Amino acid sequence: MTDPIADFLTRIRNAVKANHKVVEAPGSKIKQEITKILLDQGYILAYKFEQNEKGHPVIRIALKYHPQTKSNAIQGLKRASRPGLRKYAGADEMPRVLNGLGIAIVSTSKGVMTDKKARQENVGGEVLCYVY
Repeated sequence: MTDPIADFLTRIRNAVKANHKVVEAPGSKIKQEITKILLDQGYILAYKFEQNEKGHPVIRIALKYHPQTKSNAIQGLKRASRPGLRKYAGADEMPRVLNGLGIAIVSTSKGVMTDKKARQENVGGEVLCYVY
């Protein structure tokens, strides 16, 4: 697999479209940080980081749905930087997703954070994905 983050985002996107309650994906530190941001921003209910029977890390994510309309909190999930074309942004040119309604997840020298927090801390980095 050449792009494990894209695979992770695709698993979440497919689970959202299929109206699944829980999605399971292979784990890593950067995927765990992306999942923490999704939880903090209110896009998912909960997550659990554990080991499978072979000892490999696994992330289980409980997806969030609106009680009345049954619509998902994640409407769109798009990979920005990819192995063939990396996308970097400075603190002053950080992308805004849906004019501030969505978030961009950025990998900076101070860790993985949202675009808003990167602007506050005045750091740039690699734009990993857009969530709205």
